[in-house]
Amino acid sequence: MKWEKALNDFKNYLKIERNLSLNTIESYLFDVRKLIKFLDKHKIKNSPVELTSEIIKKFIYDISKKIKPPTQARVISGIRRFYDYLILEEFLETNPIKNIETPKIGVNLPTTLTIEEIDEIISYISLKSKTGLRNIAIIELLYSCGLRVSELINLKVSDLFFKESLIKVTGKGNKERFVPISNQSQIYINNYITEVRSFHKIKKGFEDTLFLNERGTNLSRTMIFIIIKKLKKESNINKKIGPHTLRHSFATHLIENGADLLTIQKMMGHESITTTERYLHVNKKHLIDSMMKFHPRTKK
Repeated sequence: MKWEKALNDFKNYLKIERNLSLNTIESYLFDVRKLIKFLDKHKIKNSPVELTSEIIKKFIYDISKKIKPPTQARVISGIRRFYDYLILEEFLETNPIKNIETPKIGVNLPTTLTIEEIDEIISYISLKSKTGLRNIAIIELLYSCGLRVSELINLKVSDLFFKESLIKVTGKGNKERFVPISNQSQIYINNYITEVRSFHKIKKGFEDTLFLNERGTNLSRTMIFIIIKKLKKESNINKKIGPHTLRHSFATHLIENGADLLTIQKMMGHESITTTERYLHVNKKHLIDSMMKFHPRTKK
């Protein structure tokens, strides 16, 4: 079995059987390609089914000198998933990476913004520019609905159910969920649709796409990062922020104001509640205050 054939079959498996998003698939393929580059560099001719644990350990030692532990852990996870697939297809009986330890990393607490900082970011969006109303609506949706970037750029006009105060979101693995949307966010979106989008010359195939670029097609992931990077630079916020920071802030603020984890899990589209639980670590003071306020043992 050749590497490219194995990689292509793995890609089809992730896409068709696992129904993963293109971004997730590319991430897994990127990890395996790192291993292939290492083998080429060291003139190691072993096929995927001939690769030994010792060779993989040498590869991991090599990347450990260049990348940080969280990235190492992700690469190891990607390669482990690739070999799990080969076992599933009965090309192998055991996973050569099975007993290789993943680097121990601490709990990576997400960066969050206060509501004042979010308002400050929005204040730097000029309504005089062609993209002003659109960009305000984008920031509002990322924060008020906790959307992923991929969910935002794929949002359709037909996904808006404002009478019910809901939007339909298509998340990872094409799983759909309904997320509540605030009146304020609805106003921003309606302003964008009526005052900007309705005057766009929309290209065929993008008639239902909510957020459009100046060419009348959908926005790219990169463009969303550029928009937020520019706003961060203009504001006085001294934090490393991106689109996901607004999603983190959405979850954190809900917890701070008493929302339960199961509700937040459903709204964010987390497959596992363990992912949602990390937001409990963000604001320890709030947890202590909640304990002191609500637990019967703390009441006199």
